[in-house]
Amino acid sequence: MSPVSHLDDVGTALLRAADHLLATEGPASLTVRRIATDAGVSTMNVYSRFGGKDGVVEQLFIHGFHLLAQYMNEVATTDDPLADLRGCGQAYRRFATEHETFYAVMFERVVADYVPTEPALAIAKHTLELLAARLDRAMDAGLVRRMDPIHAAAIVWSTCHGAVSLQLKHVADEPVDWSAVFTDATEAVVRGLAP
Repeated sequence: MSPVSHLDDVGTALLRAADHLLATEGPASLTVRRIATDAGVSTMNVYSRFGGKDGVVEQLFIHGFHLLAQYMNEVATTDDPLADLRGCGQAYRRFATEHETFYAVMFERVVADYVPTEPALAIAKHTLELLAARLDRAMDAGLVRRMDPIHAAAIVWSTCHGAVSLQLKHVADEPVDWSAVFTDATEAVVRGLAP
């Protein structure tokens, strides 16, 4: 199924219902009937707009990456490429903590039987390329050693993801200042990428 380019009010209501079900009851609650019932429409609306449950999950995946790109694009481009890079990291964390359901669909594969389509993966890759462009700019300024920008972006992204995922899963038994952990972990990676 290809991405839905525009959602009407019913399509938006269906996605909100799916998001709410995932957040409150988990992936087992995501059935066509439950999504439609929670949205206050018939099951036919799920099929006509999304093709079924997988299409709804696909749209959550896509919408999540569009939102993440929006957060990253809101970080200003200044004369300090490293500050801009740090800002992108904080934007990633802010997105994840403000949109936990989308994050779980995008990165935690919370809906185990969902497999993103090639168009959806292309949208996800675009978001990684936004980070790669920031790193490429830091490389051009001599602040990050020269390497493939996508490789560098994957290094930074994996660090961001690890810290955020632990926070969202509440792994630590002791109180942890996850904001400080995230800042220190990403700062260590930026230092490690220095020339």
